[in-house]
Amino acid sequence: MILYIAEKPSLARAVVEVLPKPHKKCDGYIEAANGDVVSWCIGHLLEQAEPDVYDASYKKWKVEDLPILPRKWKLVPKPKTKRQLSILKRLIKKADQLVHTGDPDREGQVLIDEVINYCGVPTRKKNSVKRCLISDLNPASVKKSLASLQDNKNFIPLSVSALARSRADWLYGLNMTRMCTLQGRSSGFDGVLSVGRVQTPLLGLVVKRDKEVEDFSPRPYYEVFATLDGEKGAIFKAKWKPSEACEPYQDEDGRVLSKKLAENVVSRISGKNGLVLNVTKTRKSQNPPLPYNLSSLQIDAAKCYGMNAKRVLDVCQKLYETHKLITYPRSDCRYLPEEHFNEVGEVVSAMSKAGVISAEEIDASDYSIKGKAWNDKKITAHHAIIPTAKGADASRLSKDEINIYRLVSRQYLCQFYPPFSYADKKVDIEIASGLFLAKEREIIDLGWKKLLGTDRKDQDNSKESSGKKLPDLTEGDVLFCREASCVEKLTTPPKYFTDATLLAAMTGVAKFVKDPEIKKVLRETDGLGTEATRAGIIELLFKRGFLIRRGKVIKSTSVGRQLINSLPSSMTVPDMTAQWESHLESITKREMTYDAFMGPMIATLHNLIKQVEQSSFAAD
Repeated sequence: MILYIAEKPSLARAVVEVLPKPHKKCDGYIEAANGDVVSWCIGHLLEQAEPDVYDASYKKWKVEDLPILPRKWKLVPKPKTKRQLSILKRLIKKADQLVHTGDPDREGQVLIDEVINYCGVPTRKKNSVKRCLISDLNPASVKKSLASLQDNKNFIPLSVSALARSRADWLYGLNMTRMCTLQGRSSGFDGVLSVGRVQTPLLGLVVKRDKEVEDFSPRPYYEVFATLDGEKGAIFKAKWKPSEACEPYQDEDGRVLSKKLAENVVSRISGKNGLVLNVTKTRKSQNPPLPYNLSSLQIDAAKCYGMNAKRVLDVCQKLYETHKLITYPRSDCRYLPEEHFNEVGEVVSAMSKAGVISAEEIDASDYSIKGKAWNDKKITAHHAIIPTAKGADASRLSKDEINIYRLVSRQYLCQFYPPFSYADKKVDIEIASGLFLAKEREIIDLGWKKLLGTDRKDQDNSKESSGKKLPDLTEGDVLFCREASCVEKLTTPPKYFTDATLLAAMTGVAKFVKDPEIKKVLRETDGLGTEATRAGIIELLFKRGFLIRRGKVIKSTSVGRQLINSLPSSMTVPDMTAQWESHLESITKREMTYDAFMGPMIATLHNLIKQVEQSSFAAD
């Protein structure tokens, strides 16, 4: 008997669907007509043991016990899934051949490997385990994957990398949380001061932003505008572009801080002639945005509907598991398998039945367009989030479910609209030896932007039509400056984080880092956290009392700020996460050993515990 062990029930159903029928549904597994069996995990069935499992004295938190370093690591069954683990243990013992069918990523590899190891599979049987890599649940792809099994032992480095990450997170999070909490208690704070490789740098970002806003002092700056007309009659405005000689009077963003300088330019150009130096008109286009991964969907849902990350994930799970209207939602990928293009008609038909997209928008689509979204080389463990071919009456859905399904459907439909095309026109004008610029944007074809309804307007960041029509000018035309003005403006502070911008900061955390090597690593990885963990990490910071909402704004509390201020700076920035990810990737590529990663990590942990300062923690 072959036993296929899937990472989750949905993957198991996809596997059994291509096995000989009829199928026999049993408790915790499905048996095919040929006697082969498909069973499943429910995510991780095992978890790292608590410290008191190693030593009962660790139940009481004491500074002198830190750091706690297990000599022999132990995994224990998760209470909620013990039954499924027992079923798998019995099936594994009976099976002649095991096929590891976890997701083709680090976590997918280790969570089934750890079950096989926990069940005490003999060495010979363990060495014969096969690996099935499935990234797409449609039957043709699943059949192809089952026909090209590999040896599971080839993926040992991937499993070791995940194991190293899990143990390092346990060591770091548990020891530093205990240390900070004990320090807090000694100064009168009765609460848990949790610390983590991801949550703490994220809190650090918010604390830093809050301080920047609070410390901000607005500064005036000045812009000069010339009102021009010429022989062709049209009156328009052009903006002064300061020369290099003006740099001593500008800030780092090129804004002129000297009112006297700006007023001097006004007096020089008023009533003077200007000469057109150059006229350029450039036609440009913008392709449709790629289908969603979870983070990009959470960001758009926050912008459009004010939904927090956890709410979006919960709604997505219901649309996926209960209604079966969208594909797997915890995806970090924004591309689709090329085979999926053959299913476009069925998917669009299902969207039409749901009634959340208008018939006009669907009819205006061109299904012969095959854009860059369909790319097998870009597929990771899962493909992008798109509607399924299962139609549903929207009356069965809640308001939030309708909103999320509409976003996913429109993003998918965008792929079958032409690019947004426009023309940028720029006129360079010289007046009294100064350079002035006039710009115009003309929309040629809205293309996919026709799909942006009123709920999507706030997320469209591209410049639309300027609304200012420039006259038909040519190089050498003479203009007259009939009026000049100096406009005083004030610099504005950075904005407090919101659900949307905090998620964007997690996915684009590289921009908050100065070191070019660390920037590179963060750009190549998922940033802070993963698609599946970001919502939970943000919610944990609220639960711990480190963050608070004020309307749409997210701020740090006094406890959150004091925690960050009491920690070594290396713990409050994303750099360590990047360094870990770089080393874990090296383990995957067989370029680094488990011990070479864990040794320095443990040494760093000893130093960090010594550096934690005692601070006074008081709730807001």
